[in-house]
Amino acid sequence: MKSFAICYGEQAINVSNSYCSNHSIHHPYASSSSSSSSLSKNPTVQNAVTCIYKVKLPSSNTLQYFVVRITWSKSNTEGFTIGICDHPFSSSELKNNSKVITRKRGRFKGFDSVVSLRNTEVVWDLYKAKYGSGPEPVSGFYLAVLVDSEACLILGDMGVGIGDVEARKRVSEFSLVSRSEHFLGDSVLSTAAKFRDAGACHNITIRCGGDDRNHPALSVDVDRKNVIQVKRLKWNFRGNQTIFVDGVLVDLMWDVHDWLFRPRLGYGLFMFRTRSGFDSRLWLEDKNFEQKELDKIGFSLLVLVCRNSSD
Repeated sequence: MKSFAICYGEQAINVSNSYCSNHSIHHPYASSSSSSSSLSKNPTVQNAVTCIYKVKLPSSNTLQYFVVRITWSKSNTEGFTIGICDHPFSSSELKNNSKVITRKRGRFKGFDSVVSLRNTEVVWDLYKAKYGSGPEPVSGFYLAVLVDSEACLILGDMGVGIGDVEARKRVSEFSLVSRSEHFLGDSVLSTAAKFRDAGACHNITIRCGGDDRNHPALSVDVDRKNVIQVKRLKWNFRGNQTIFVDGVLVDLMWDVHDWLFRPRLGYGLFMFRTRSGFDSRLWLEDKNFEQKELDKIGFSLLVLVCRNSSD
């Protein structure tokens, strides 16, 4: 697939408004298959989610961070994959410093040489975890990353057995900077995202294709309000627009060329990325995208959809 940024022109940006609805989600990133089912005979199924967290080192007077990448996948229903790396980082470093967890409960201490030569360990319990339609647990679990026995990252709603409430009070500063979701299925998918830490969780619905296969269209709704509609998708298979969500500028970029013209092998890409102003440049051309994204104050959501289950 060609680079996302090749066909983008700054003059193509269009600003729309998005508002919060009264519709609520019990978990900020629980995929909604029921929503998709009512819209498509072949609803999409979320089969993988990858989250990248920027985490502050404990007991550090200076702003020193490290990176945690967690992947939940239906191919690993018992556990997850976790990578830990110093900041700044590269994808290869995260890959080399990753561990596939295949147990529902445990403690792993194999990251001792990763985070600034400090003792790093992961503690988790998925034994009573509850799931939505995707592979990511939504309740009844915990996952914690500790450095020198201090909690730096705590996910989930259960006690972590390391001081529980007090540990959560002392947990170091961390933020979700990137989230990638992989779907299998047809042309309609639903997900949710928070575009800033203090903001609300927003429902996102993407319809790609439509009833007329000869003239496919693209439609994106945020909280049931249509924010983007592209009617001649075969001519506009790559593009970008900008929307306002929670008072934040969000670039929405899409590339559905292979999804349209290589349906057996191709996939569609949709990217939501917050930015600080109109002068910010689109960045997907750069090979060092992950590191550049982490250095900025913002959040990105990447949605990838495949038609073929073998992909």
